[in-house]
Amino acid sequence: MNKEIIIIGGGLAGCEAALYLAKAGWMVLLYEMRPEKQTPAHSTAYLAELVCSNSLKSTRLDTASGLLKAEINALGGQLLHIADSCKVPAGQALAVDRDLFAQKVEASISAEPNIELIRQEICILPEVKTILATGPLTSDAMMQTLSQVLGEKHLFFFDAIAPIIEETSIDYSRIYKKDRYDKGDADYLNCAFTKEEYLSFVEALLQGEKHAAHEFENEFFAGLKFNFYENCMPIEELARRGVDTLRHGVMKPMGLETPDGKKPYAVLQLRAENADKTAYNLVGCQTMLRYGAQKAIFRLIPGLENAEFLRFGSIHRNAYLNSPALLKEDFSFKALPHIYLAGQLAGVEGYVECIGSGLVVAKVIAEGLRSLPAETIIGQLWRHLCTTSERKFQPINANFGILPRLGNEPKDKKAKKQMFSQRSLAALGCNNAADGDYSA
Repeated sequence: MNKEIIIIGGGLAGCEAALYLAKAGWMVLLYEMRPEKQTPAHSTAYLAELVCSNSLKSTRLDTASGLLKAEINALGGQLLHIADSCKVPAGQALAVDRDLFAQKVEASISAEPNIELIRQEICILPEVKTILATGPLTSDAMMQTLSQVLGEKHLFFFDAIAPIIEETSIDYSRIYKKDRYDKGDADYLNCAFTKEEYLSFVEALLQGEKHAAHEFENEFFAGLKFNFYENCMPIEELARRGVDTLRHGVMKPMGLETPDGKKPYAVLQLRAENADKTAYNLVGCQTMLRYGAQKAIFRLIPGLENAEFLRFGSIHRNAYLNSPALLKEDFSFKALPHIYLAGQLAGVEGYVECIGSGLVVAKVIAEGLRSLPAETIIGQLWRHLCTTSERKFQPINANFGILPRLGNEPKDKKAKKQMFSQRSLAALGCNNAADGDYSA
């Protein structure tokens, strides 16, 4: 068998697939268009650059994200081990120093003798075995090609990212360190709002000047309808749903009492962006506000009155394909069986989900993998992308709701989730699965 393959896209899915296939003896040509051609959201030329957040979500096995990580490691994934070596404090979440993570991924790719990294935009689909992992910011030229080859079966949505502020500009007299319900180390900084402060903040969000969607369209996308993906909804759009939406969602105060034991009216959390803790992300504050409005409005947050912004929040176009209509059950295109689809362009949402997608496609190609147990989240994500019967296909992330029901389900929600995880890992042959964190 000719063990040569092209991978287009050096994001999480493409790099995971490249490393797995290379270690399986495949010769990999990995194409990445940056820095020859940048995207509206990336800021470096590194492979696997994390854009929207530096968090890969929870590590706990009583969470869907923690279970998915454990499944990926059980299946031989590579990138999560790199992520673990770049951790920054984030309580029970796996958050990384994003620059260090990208640098280490690129170093691993460069050190692999079976991978040749080529910095070049690919505008046409190759005629040899290929993994298409160009991600949600696929270039216009490639989208044109896909449109011509596959027909108008594309769906689009906007994505927003949150601001990052300089640590030295935080007023520590007004904030406090605490993880929700004290479940982990006090890795988050908390900005507590009174009712008056919260209402003023919400009103400012509603009145703030924002970018219009048409400003992000171009000739190719003109006239197409764009929607926000629910998990990346801008904070000002959430505020429009009702005055209490934020404090019952991204700014909920439960479990975040102030040092004097009082419950705030609302809380906005800050998460470290790097290992040195010189920069902090405004959790849940993805936005499409104009920069001037961001500076004024986010300085209304208690403790951030003098905030200096290292990165303003922004909005960019994300794309995904109608995978169930286009793909066979092995992730290859029905119209182009030598081309396989992986990553967010295939319709998974989330960093770890993209890693899992790249891993599964690599195992399909390298080992002829035909399925994964229905009891696993990664197996159910596979089924959603290739066989879902939803009338309108939507991106999906890891959640326990996609798993088959348990027999004699316990009433305790945490116990139920732990049973899901134990069943899943046992189905993958991890018979020593236990409570706690995933095994890195």
